[in-house]
Amino acid sequence: MKIIPVLLCMLLAVACAGKKEMKFTGSTPAGSSVKIFLGIPPTDSIDFIRWNLALTENSYMLHCNYGIGKPNTNGFINGGITIDLSGTVKKVNNNYLLQNGKQQLKLAGLNTNLLHLLNDDNSLMKGNGGWSYTLNNLAPTITDDISIPAKQIFIKDSTAFEGRTPCGVPGVITPGTLCYKLKWLVFLYAGTKTEAGTFKLYGTSHRKQGGLRGDWKIITAANGRIIYQLKNEEEKITLNLLILDEGVLIFTDSNGNLLVGDLDFSYTLNKRF
Repeated sequence: MKIIPVLLCMLLAVACAGKKEMKFTGSTPAGSSVKIFLGIPPTDSIDFIRWNLALTENSYMLHCNYGIGKPNTNGFINGGITIDLSGTVKKVNNNYLLQNGKQQLKLAGLNTNLLHLLNDDNSLMKGNGGWSYTLNNLAPTITDDISIPAKQIFIKDSTAFEGRTPCGVPGVITPGTLCYKLKWLVFLYAGTKTEAGTFKLYGTSHRKQGGLRGDWKIITAANGRIIYQLKNEEEKITLNLLILDEGVLIFTDSNGNLLVGDLDFSYTLNKRF
């Protein structure tokens, strides 16, 4: 008679093991569609939303904390407000559709390490100078995989991208230097050819020097991916920014691996103009 309970436990263990769970985290702005999905009143004033998302093949559990940022900290005034949601997930190609009652939130799976929130037209949501709409795997693996089609941006005159990232962009911060985040404002200026030009970089590491100048060029990497490679020969700095969308770039390392952020910041930059 004891055989049946033992077999039942074994079957349950196998079934649970089959539900592979992925956990993602990040901090994002509070766009209108995000507020609607989370049930946040549209008039609420919010600096940013902190996400903890667990995904299985057909379900999700989401914990969010949001509010007005507390000065000189990475938290919220009075601890902010928390939201907990759970529901079903539908995967269509590389997109995840999260259901909350009648509301739906779409996220693109850039690869196994990164998710990015989507607009209704499936374009990537564009963040701001403080936060992006990328969520980061809590247990990332090194990979150069990217599941979205390669895109080209033609710069007729100039364009600018901004954001804040962790400190792991290769070659920017001297190892051992105390660093919490990096601020970025990158201006790309068109040259005589559409695939090259000059840049000027303002940010944490070059604020006092009045900005870093150099040349950029387009590199076509594996699988047709398009990368802006920025170089300053004097300081021997090379930055690689993969084009994800017209409004979003992401840092890679020298081998083309997409960088994975943390609870506070991702490695994506957002178009200012």
